[in-house]
Amino acid sequence: MQNIASGAALQPAEMTRWAPGDSFALATMPVDTANGTLFVQARASLEPTVDALTALRGLLLPGIPALLLLVAALTWLAVGRALAPVSAIRAEMADITASDLHRRVPVPRSRDEIARLAETMNRTLDRLEQAVSRHKRFVADAAHELRSPLAILRTRLELARPGPLAAEALTDVERIQSLTSDLLLLARLDAGEPGCHEEVDLGQVTAEEAARSRPRPEIRVTLEVAADTVILGSAGQLRRLVANLVDNAVRHASSTVTVRLATDGGEAVLDVLDDGPGIPAEHHEAVFDRFTRLDEARDRDAGGAGLGLAIARDIAVRHGGSLRIAGKDREAWLQARFPVI
Repeated sequence: MQNIASGAALQPAEMTRWAPGDSFALATMPVDTANGTLFVQARASLEPTVDALTALRGLLLPGIPALLLLVAALTWLAVGRALAPVSAIRAEMADITASDLHRRVPVPRSRDEIARLAETMNRTLDRLEQAVSRHKRFVADAAHELRSPLAILRTRLELARPGPLAAEALTDVERIQSLTSDLLLLARLDAGEPGCHEEVDLGQVTAEEAARSRPRPEIRVTLEVAADTVILGSAGQLRRLVANLVDNAVRHASSTVTVRLATDGGEAVLDVLDDGPGIPAEHHEAVFDRFTRLDEARDRDAGGAGLGLAIARDIAVRHGGSLRIAGKDREAWLQARFPVI
């Protein structure tokens, strides 16, 4: 820094010499003194500042994105670790169905809101399991207790003097017995009792059940059954499945029911078709609900309580298979698939 102690104005050469450049900063301040006005000028180099800005720019340009990525990664890991118990609870709840209400969601070790949520859900599952168990026991006990009185009543009606009233009462008793039998079977299926895992010739079971006499003898049942179609399961339950499908088809057919059994890519495919009014597309899933009957089948003479297809689907699922409506629009085409051995 240099001072000019003269009150005279700066000469042009001096002004040029003291003019600030790109590498310097120049400051001038007039000071009044007894001898006149003095101009104090100071000049400082900008090189340290430029060096500092260059170093800071070189540090911040790659450092800020790296810091943001690091913060994002740490946030993702922290949030993921905090929400991992929620994901485990959600996955467990998604797998719990009416047949395995004994399962519970995992409770994290942390004593926070998520742990309290898991404990609350487990208590809710406890109450739900108890309610479902009581309902199943009630259905099974009621159906079991009805069997003996109904059998006695049917015997008395069969021994009674023939007449229209006795015939109608006997028909009603037979319907109630069928409903009781269906309820007992549903109770056993819902209870998840271990099934019989034996080799079953599905072709033989299908042929025997399809050839059995039914209330509508005018309906012709045609068979297209492939031989040596063996699956693993319960012969009694599979017989009931075929009987329910054929009974349903005969009940709604106009003249013909077709029963086909073939193998397709390691699966046994059972098709039951009838030429009746068919099933509307909007009811393709509703017909498998319990106690569901379409409007065309709600009259008293149509028979059935709306449990046949529900039982058939439960049996198919228990055997690792499926049951669905294979036809389009109003086509009545029921298809069951089972893995072959």
